[in-house]
Amino acid sequence: MNERQPQTPRERDRPWLMRTYAGHSTAEASNELYRRNLAKGQTGLSVAFDLPTQTGYDPDHILARGEVGRVGVPVAHLGDMRRLFQDIPLEQMNTSMTINATAMWLLALYQVVAEEQGADITELQGTTQNDIVKEYLSRGTHVFPPGPSLRLTTDMIAYTVSHIPKWNPINICSYHLQEAGATPVQEIAYAMSTAIAVLDAVRDSGQVPQERMGDVVARISFFVNAGVRFVEEMCKMRAFGRIWDRITRERYGIEDPKQRRFRYGVQVNSLGLTEAQPENNVQRIVLEMLAVTLSKDARARAVQLPAWNEALGLPRPWDQQWSLRIQQVLAHESDLLEYDDIFEGSHVVEAKVARLVEESRAEIDRIQEMGGALAAVESGYLKSRLVASHAERRARIESGEEKIVGVNIFETTEPNPLTADLDTAIQTVDPAVEARVVDALRHWRDTRYQPPFNHPRPCKALERLKEAAKRTDNLMEATLECARAGVTTGEWAGALREVFGEFRAPTGVSSAPVTVAAEEGSALAGVRAKVAATARDLGTGKLRFLVGKPGLDGHSNGAEQIAVRARDAGFEVVYQGIRLTPEQIVDAALAEDVHAVGLSILSGSHARLVPDVLERLREAGAADIPVIAGGIIPNGDAEQLRAAGVAAVFTPKDFDITGIIGRIVDEIRKANKLDPLEVPA
Repeated sequence: MNERQPQTPRERDRPWLMRTYAGHSTAEASNELYRRNLAKGQTGLSVAFDLPTQTGYDPDHILARGEVGRVGVPVAHLGDMRRLFQDIPLEQMNTSMTINATAMWLLALYQVVAEEQGADITELQGTTQNDIVKEYLSRGTHVFPPGPSLRLTTDMIAYTVSHIPKWNPINICSYHLQEAGATPVQEIAYAMSTAIAVLDAVRDSGQVPQERMGDVVARISFFVNAGVRFVEEMCKMRAFGRIWDRITRERYGIEDPKQRRFRYGVQVNSLGLTEAQPENNVQRIVLEMLAVTLSKDARARAVQLPAWNEALGLPRPWDQQWSLRIQQVLAHESDLLEYDDIFEGSHVVEAKVARLVEESRAEIDRIQEMGGALAAVESGYLKSRLVASHAERRARIESGEEKIVGVNIFETTEPNPLTADLDTAIQTVDPAVEARVVDALRHWRDTRYQPPFNHPRPCKALERLKEAAKRTDNLMEATLECARAGVTTGEWAGALREVFGEFRAPTGVSSAPVTVAAEEGSALAGVRAKVAATARDLGTGKLRFLVGKPGLDGHSNGAEQIAVRARDAGFEVVYQGIRLTPEQIVDAALAEDVHAVGLSILSGSHARLVPDVLERLREAGAADIPVIAGGIIPNGDAEQLRAAGVAAVFTPKDFDITGIIGRIVDEIRKANKLDPLEVPA
């Protein structure tokens, strides 16, 4: 009998960096979370900053109300950054910071903390996202106009290539483009167009000699989204790599293939996570992760996975651990890392990749003909295309053409033990945290000149920053001086606002095409009839509906889809974009004499901002205007909002937008004491 020959073990590839996107409440609480996650085997950090930090406001600014510590950690000054990374040796860490408009400021704080730890800054490794273009299109944490924003990015790239050579100064981010509705072709084309704009700006700035452009290209990384359409997403990553190789070789003359390598990290899709039957999100996350890990020739350098309950609220440490363990099982228990590319030679894959490359290059050329990515942002072209793509996707879901298990198919379910107690199924942020953070900030301002800090007075550093901004100096050195002087996030951004001004991006709503037919007998036709009948009953030409985004939440996708569908249903829609105070929303509601107000908030600040709007309407004598709230709102919070006077609350499980518009008409009729109308079947 032949003895079985032992197999020669294959040499395994190194696993990708494993991260968990994390941060909340305070620097101290987040530091504790980071150290716990590292102890569980996480191999890199991914810092989530709160919205005031992302948009350049201190925690005591009026727009920061209800937002402090909600979706990330507040970092208002050097002291916060010290506490955030206390007992974490930065020279040994690979840190990703999801920060854009204020990226230069956060990198300066990070560098100063590393210097205080005794680190050699040339050894620092990590990434600042720093992709401002997608902020204008999808995420909404932009501050300055496109020109000055691109200058900040250019200055950071030039500085890091010379001083922090292992740092990725930009992470060109198509992740949020897919979240905003981008097709794979749009995701590739818009991200590559952004990369071209950035590299052209660095080349033309004169800060980096031509012979070092290869070093610049080698430090450009990408951050992508992987959706549930596995084959398409895997082919998308191969197409990304081919187009990047060609652009960097042909446009920038980069000869070294290592410098031309497409380097990317990934967070898999959060748009597709469902509130209904949220346990199904686990298999969605696994399938999406496989699309960016199975293919060796297009494998992600770093992966972070959302948690199963992110459509419900903020994940708990246990939920984040579960997502980390998903990665670890694949990397360490399976044989994935033992093989060369398993898709090489596939006719199906090659055909799909070739088609994606061809269509993406055509769209890149179209954008270049417009003057490039920034021109296409300012004209509204990119935003309107994303709004249209998202509307088309929503229409497919509503019609049942695109099937989502547990949402529009197979909706019958057993009771879910994971969500039996919704109040404990997610992490909650203590509302008292904001007051403590504000008090700590004021204490910092009062004592930053005194021992043990002895910072020089920040006014001189801020004046130097403004003077540098008025000239063409690289702004990184002046920013570092501000960091060392104890300047706050709001002070740094405020100084640059004085010089650069601010920017409100196009909403894309008015130019978005109609994507749901209002044919006779259709649901939209029925709602249109209700809108017209209600307008007649109220003696007005058109019903007017204000869609408001209070606070700093820039995730405007839901608000835009409601606005577009309300427009198509016959409403006159008032939508002024993101980042409004409750005062501004109420002023607009009164000035436009609207019949209803819809508030969209995904950041968790609904508990404070929605009642504020209600109270201001009451004080203005307009309590009869129904207020509708939408967003990621836990059941308990929804009950409190209804008790406070909100007419209706909608969450991600409410995917039928036409039905939502119909409900809004019902609330207008109820508020005006009109008899109900039935939508024809």
